[in-house]
Amino acid sequence: MIKGLKICGVSDPITLNFILNHNNRPLLTMIGFITNYEKSQRFIKYEKLKDLINVDKKKVKFISVLVNPTDKTLEKIKDLNFDYYQLYDVSPERTKNIKFKYKKKIITAITVSSKNDVIKYKDFSNISDIILFDSKGYHKSESFDHSLLDGVPHEINKMIAGNIQIDDIPNFKNKSFIIDISGALEDKNGKKDIAKIDKLLNLFTKI
Repeated sequence: MIKGLKICGVSDPITLNFILNHNNRPLLTMIGFITNYEKSQRFIKYEKLKDLINVDKKKVKFISVLVNPTDKTLEKIKDLNFDYYQLYDVSPERTKNIKFKYKKKIITAITVSSKNDVIKYKDFSNISDIILFDSKGYHKSESFDHSLLDGVPHEINKMIAGNIQIDDIPNFKNKSFIIDISGALEDKNGKKDIAKIDKLLNLFTKI
């Protein structure tokens, strides 16, 4: 059974409000905001981000997506309206320090192209609330072989990304994953498409 949904790369108030007020969003709904990775077209500058997420979240979880964040970045965002930090390229020791210093739940992102990448979850399983298995593409919405995750224990709280399309969702209905989706919800210009988000959220009520 799919455990929840994360819509990543939200960067404007119209899209955010549409998700927050949608009648069919899953019980566990997460929204990711690209906080410090400027190479991404979904990156949001601090002042805009601060205003964007200063809302009633309506039980939706807000996630700060961070790639190897500096201490300066972490201090700057520490009082923003986030529930989780999603960390890429951060060592286990630093992950632990960030978690306890800033009192945030942690999603550790592991980028996957082989089985050797997958097993890195073992270094983070005791300090992360969720392990995200993503592609090597970061902001490019690339795919990876999801069957590589078959050996990951059921008790690990798993999130899965990697160019997942809306029509792929029913294929995960017997998997205990949180689905992380971004690029499939965008138009040809890379902007979030309300109609696609609506289709995705309505689909979840049928799974």
